Amino acid sequence: MTSVTPKLELRELGNTGLKLSCVGFGASPLGNVFGAVTDDEANAAVREAFRRGINFFDTSPYYGGTLSEKILGKALKALGVPRNEYVVATKCGRYTEGFDFSADRVTRSIEESLERLQLDYVDILYCHDIEFGSLDQIVKETIPALQKIKESGKTRFIGITGLPLHIYTYVLDRVPPGSVDVILSYCHYCINDSTLEDIIPYLKSKGVGIVNASPLAMGLLTESGPPEWHPASPELKSACQAAATYCKEKRKSIAKLAMQYSLLNKEITSVLVGMKSVKQVEENVAAATDLAASGIDEAALAEVEAIIKPVKNQSWPSGIQQS
Repeated sequence: MTSVTPKLELRELGNTGLKLSCVGFGASPLGNVFGAVTDDEANAAVREAFRRGINFFDTSPYYGGTLSEKILGKALKALGVPRNEYVVATKCGRYTEGFDFSADRVTRSIEESLERLQLDYVDILYCHDIEFGSLDQIVKETIPALQKIKESGKTRFIGITGLPLHIYTYVLDRVPPGSVDVILSYCHYCINDSTLEDIIPYLKSKGVGIVNASPLAMGLLTESGPPEWHPASPELKSACQAAATYCKEKRKSIAKLAMQYSLLNKEITSVLVGMKSVKQVEENVAAATDLAASGIDEAALAEVEAIIKPVKNQSWPSGIQQS
């Protein structure tokens, strides 16, 4: 008998009609941002992800200075499956050379992205990290430009991304209903910070789908710890390190626990996590399938939450002061 790979749960994304795998493939590592990745490794990771039921792939021209889009495009093409079997999201407005949310730049940006991705359209086009631009420009100029791109068929849906949660309410309260289909939040639905939860009812009332990225809080919730540049406070880093040490001593994986914690909330459509190897794909899919089969390790989670409690929901500033 051949063993059947358990398929990942699919969840509906807001009012889009899209069904995304609960684990999404974050393609920023394909841009060599965390060490070199060969084309063969990238192809193998994307193929294994698709085989195991991941149908959602997320990139940006900013990742690896356009390299992530090119590598992901090649890998998706190599799958040789119909275009409607996977969902692709890319972004506009943030580039290696800086931020530009002007109508002219985002309109050119999607053309460039489609060429790199070797696609006729993307499923979601996000404004990338909007807190680094003028939110009023996003409302008055960028979103209307994206509406035109949507009407042209080059994207099916429109989204916004960024770290501070107030950016979502600011924009959504000022654009016509239905202008924004999805938000991509990061580092606000993980064991150390669950503040995204506070605005979920608001987002649902607006018919906006929710994607959550960085369940490991950009490396805080890993055994190896965060990169040097991580903007968290020393107290937050230290608490997360203590939690990781506790898990290691108990022979548990803090990364798996963190991934499962993020997956528990069914109001969040997909949890995006960066991947660049078959091994990483296997680990992330296993976290989801193990959760579905036997639930989360409640005892380990309670211990980790107790360790992190003094710094729970502590974040860091991002973007420019909006006047």
